[in-house]
Amino acid sequence: MSGTSSARLEAEDVRRRQLIEATIESLAEVGFAACTLMDIGRRAGVSPGLVAHYFGDKEGLLEATLRSMAGRLSRLVSIRLAEAKSPRARVQAVIDANLAPEEFDRRTASVWLAFWGQVIHSARFKRVQNVYQRRMLSNLRHALKQMVPPRDAQQVAVAIAAVIDGLWLRETLAAEGEPESAGARAIATAFADIQIATVRARVNAADAGPATNGRHAVIRSHIAGRGLAAGKGRTFATVNPATGETLARVEIAGAAEVEAAVASARHGQAVWGGMTGGERGRILRRVAAILRERNDELARLETRDTGRPIQQTSTVDVVSAADCLDHFAALASALADEHVGLGSGAIGYSRSEPLGIVAAFGEASASLFAACRNAGPALAAGNAVVLLTSDRAPLSAARLAEIMTEADMPDGVFNVLHGPAETDRLLRKHPAVTGIAERPTGGSTVIVFDGANLEGAVSGALSAGFGAGSTGARVLVQSTVREAFVEALVARVGRLVVGDPMDPNTQVGALVSEAEMEGALRQIEQAREAGAQVLVGGDRRTEGPLARGAFLAPTVLDLCTDAMAIVCDPSGGPILPVLSFDDEDEAIGRLNAALAGGPAVAVFTRDLAHGQQVIARLHAGTCWLNHYQPMLAGAPLGGFRQAATGGANARSALEPYTRLKHVYAQLDGLAAPR
Repeated sequence: MSGTSSARLEAEDVRRRQLIEATIESLAEVGFAACTLMDIGRRAGVSPGLVAHYFGDKEGLLEATLRSMAGRLSRLVSIRLAEAKSPRARVQAVIDANLAPEEFDRRTASVWLAFWGQVIHSARFKRVQNVYQRRMLSNLRHALKQMVPPRDAQQVAVAIAAVIDGLWLRETLAAEGEPESAGARAIATAFADIQIATVRARVNAADAGPATNGRHAVIRSHIAGRGLAAGKGRTFATVNPATGETLARVEIAGAAEVEAAVASARHGQAVWGGMTGGERGRILRRVAAILRERNDELARLETRDTGRPIQQTSTVDVVSAADCLDHFAALASALADEHVGLGSGAIGYSRSEPLGIVAAFGEASASLFAACRNAGPALAAGNAVVLLTSDRAPLSAARLAEIMTEADMPDGVFNVLHGPAETDRLLRKHPAVTGIAERPTGGSTVIVFDGANLEGAVSGALSAGFGAGSTGARVLVQSTVREAFVEALVARVGRLVVGDPMDPNTQVGALVSEAEMEGALRQIEQAREAGAQVLVGGDRRTEGPLARGAFLAPTVLDLCTDAMAIVCDPSGGPILPVLSFDDEDEAIGRLNAALAGGPAVAVFTRDLAHGQQVIARLHAGTCWLNHYQPMLAGAPLGGFRQAATGGANARSALEPYTRLKHVYAQLDGLAAPR
């Protein structure tokens, strides 16, 4: 570029800045209505006609002025953010920059106020203002997310931004004197501190458990969108299995509460079933969004109630629960009548209608995810749900009911009861309950053939026996590779970290209850007496703080048989029985016998063709090939001989919770509506 061209561009840039500064002066002194191109040109010492050359028209000049002011403020914020050394300092940087003396003066404030009054009338001004507001909220939210849960970070960011805008407005409208920058910053700072402290106190209270002043919080049934006290007032304790601490007293739902929940569901379903699938889908997506925003809080609650490691609950459980609801929301939105061609004189169509009231049942392992997986398809199909939580881990499912209400789920659509086997019986046998939603029974099996990648097979076995949501797995390994497989498996299991479930480094936490611990130890001893060999683990961990909780050393049992209770009816816990087989026919025959392999089987073999041959012969609803449990939200789980579920995550999952109605109409001779 020549020196002449460079000088010309520089001169034009100077002229643009002069016009923008003149515009700011004019707006500050005479306001928007009296701000004319003539006045701006006079202040800048140029002809008003130059505005068209540089900015196109007056609105273009005003837009450039607004962009200049927003850009100047953004640069000031960026400088202060770069100097901030902590998340709280970053929040303060945003406050201080927006209320800095060089910005927070009468002249600048009056110009901002002039533009605010015009934003609703100009799409160009609104775009600039939206960018500025989004940038402020993003800076605040990014810093706050490191101090409080994500959902709270968004709310606190909006509140702080509103206070900053309010201070600008108040000072601009003040009758006399210059705005007081230091005082405004002090007000915004105190407000931010109060907001952050309030959220932290709530989160800390949740972490510390519901006990207050020596008394435990009472968890009640959630019926018709609110907590309902049980008539008889009987309760049971839900306990942190890692510490033995009572987390809460949970009211037992009796016959009266079951009746109330069903009556509530009947009213709620009339509203919910009358909504379109798209409307139901939007509410389910809203629930999923809240779950994600409160991931950390819900993960801590799940860990304290179930004993499972925070590294699993924080990265798998809540995320998977939200993904489940998003998937079922999409299916709800896609529900549509299927039309049948009957010629020009008639129409026909089939429609899927909800059953009505579905009873869903919670689980002690992965309680939140199980509640969403079991209730989600029934809700998506337009049913109301009465969920009975596991009496060993009810807290996260109880919290889910509150979140459903917060997401504007109509009252009565999602009801939650707590109680033991008697409550279960009352709910299942209620004549108004038209559907049942629960997980397919049985654990999973990992089958390892000769020629398989042993490292991958061992990883699959570890995931099955000790990973997120594992509930009684077993390994069937071909005899020719059993010794090598077992040696590699034992080495990996011996390195698993057992400890405080709240420690992010812990890989194996506590069993969900003392009863499960007793059952696991009893089954290990029975297996040993029947000829099984304990290769690693097999006993309770009692060193240091583990003595207070239900901690079982990760266990591998070799030389197991199909008849052992620990194989065919496992009580739970980090236990992996190993069985052997000689050939493919034997393995498949044993797995298919009475679904001994459970609803899911992971096949590890030498090649895809052999794996497909094996899978074709297996009576399992879900099969993995050279992998274990990818758990994609849209992937089916279960299904084979599981008519009550239809495949827990598949598109077909909605079918068991609907009834098909066929409609035929003859058009000839029918009077048209007037």
